[in-house]
Amino acid sequence: MKLICNKDLLVQYINIVNKAVSNRTTLPILECILLTANEKGFILTGNDLELGIKTAAIEAEILEMGEIAIEARIFNEIVRRLNGEEVTISTDDKNAVTIISGSSEFSIMGQGGEDFPDLPEVLQDQAYTLKQNDLRNMIRQTIFSIAQDGAKPVLTGELFEFNEEFIHIVSVDGYRISYRKNNLLSSYGKKDVIVPGKTLSELHKILSQAEEDLVSVFVTDKHILFDLGTAIMVSRLIDGKFIRYEQSFSEDFKTEVLVEKNALIQSLERASLVSRDNRKTPVRFQMKTKTMEITAKSDMGTAFEEISAEIEGEEISIAFNPRYFIEALRSIDDEKVKIHFTASLSPCTILPVEGDAFKYLILPLRM
Repeated sequence: MKLICNKDLLVQYINIVNKAVSNRTTLPILECILLTANEKGFILTGNDLELGIKTAAIEAEILEMGEIAIEARIFNEIVRRLNGEEVTISTDDKNAVTIISGSSEFSIMGQGGEDFPDLPEVLQDQAYTLKQNDLRNMIRQTIFSIAQDGAKPVLTGELFEFNEEFIHIVSVDGYRISYRKNNLLSSYGKKDVIVPGKTLSELHKILSQAEEDLVSVFVTDKHILFDLGTAIMVSRLIDGKFIRYEQSFSEDFKTEVLVEKNALIQSLERASLVSRDNRKTPVRFQMKTKTMEITAKSDMGTAFEEISAEIEGEEISIAFNPRYFIEALRSIDDEKVKIHFTASLSPCTILPVEGDAFKYLILPLRM
């Protein structure tokens, strides 16, 4: 194999496929990036057997076709530090790789490309399509509430619910539920799958923020494929049945609060300064006629604040882990939110003032 390509472009694509390179494995080949030069072009692939990423063809002058697997860490470090604008990569029949750019020349050993595992086959005939930035935002607005332990494996991922017009993304960690809804640009019917949190965390990093960029999603019983145009990402799905989260959201409430989001975040952050252990020393909300009182008390001291709010219904006193509230509020782009309370030991729900784009449910703590 021999080819010439732009250094900055190569660095950009290495950063993408690196997200699917294994850091801890007994199979050294999984710590590599596969470089392929064929009639389709110059392509990079990473695959840790749970998550795989393959780039689209990278602009390059291909002088000899072939493929080689190179240890990702050293390849990335070498290319990133090269002082030339173009990089020449060549291999010999013993899998030695020569990398030349500017005044630098490196020779490292690679592995035969035939040992690199293929990405799973996912039929790409029927797609769910939406804007990349919309999917990126939905992941950001829900991923913080996936379960961090594996006691219930289905909760370590997020539920993707596809239907004719909308996509819903839901995460649950046992203490809260995050729900987001967005329009689909194309669909082919109802489908529910559970996507691993790791996959979504890495996908979020490479999704475009450009308004015109789209992502096509293809689903099988075992895998999900995201086609970003510049690359495809294939991931295993989590097997199992997600909890029936809809039943947790009740339409009944006794108190409704309309409040400025940023004012509430700042108040909770200040109250958290004396809270220390958020589970043992929660922050208390006291709903009055026209104000919310925020109180925190611990062995360090106390904090008390009043926030102006529009409140309808009964006065109520209820306590929460402030981090759960802050994370939900930070994920919301609206200036104001609506919060429904039922009782001091019942969950509250954070909603948009208008529409149904999101719902966040948070369980209270005993005071």
